[in-house]
Amino acid sequence: MTELDYLVIGHVTRDVVANSSFRIGGTVSYAARTARGCGCRVGVVTSAGPDLDLTAVLDGVCVAHMPARETTTFENRYFGPVRMQLLHAVAEVLQPEAVPPDWRASIIHIGPVAQECPQALLDVVGNAFLGLTPQGWMRAWDPAGRVYYRDWPSPEAWLERADAVVLSETDVPEPALLLRYAARTRVLVITRGAAGCTVVVDGVARDFPAPRVEEVDPTGAGDVFAAAFFIWMQAHGDPWGAARFANCVAANSVTRVGVDGAPSVEEATRCRRAAAMS
Repeated sequence: MTELDYLVIGHVTRDVVANSSFRIGGTVSYAARTARGCGCRVGVVTSAGPDLDLTAVLDGVCVAHMPARETTTFENRYFGPVRMQLLHAVAEVLQPEAVPPDWRASIIHIGPVAQECPQALLDVVGNAFLGLTPQGWMRAWDPAGRVYYRDWPSPEAWLERADAVVLSETDVPEPALLLRYAARTRVLVITRGAAGCTVVVDGVARDFPAPRVEEVDPTGAGDVFAAAFFIWMQAHGDPWGAARFANCVAANSVTRVGVDGAPSVEEATRCRRAAAMS
């Protein structure tokens, strides 16, 4: 039996950057490294092609890797202030059998980036704390790979089972949808970048400002935030403290590039102390 504190399910990604080079990204990469920095025993269930070496990024993490012909690959192109996101390739759908049967986790974080997490994964959750980052259920793409927004299809079962849901204000174009989601789940968190976050519990919304920092790279900050939030919530059942802790960890993350923004043990400890004192 493999006992884990934190299990995250979703695709690692190749994120194309300047000069056709790439970084390894995806919710699983940022969340797993954040949980590791918070002192958790961490597991990842993912799918990627043979071109991707996860050894350095997921060092110290248990990885269940479903082979695929290609790795999920994103590219962002900018035309002035307008961003076009392209999806060049998608790895395999992660069915329940992708999760090793002898793995047990206190927290299960399901974080799709390209519709790779079907509702059948609810069967593996059991009594674990379930955290969701649903961005990847709200993405669709045309034959040319141009990514566009779609409504989250059939979210009710996910929302009713989730212990906490974290999404960005940029993920959902209609505020009415956020209200609908909040009414169906225990804790809904709306991240607002440098402005911090809004936490909604039982119809009560509270805003939490983020610490001011010099931003270098905001990529993955929402996933870092979500992992920190779920860890605090599972340990303490306190959404307000979780928001303060997650804001602190995520603010530190944007001062570095890519997955290097995930917290060190020392940073996570400082953020815990600051959140506990607030």
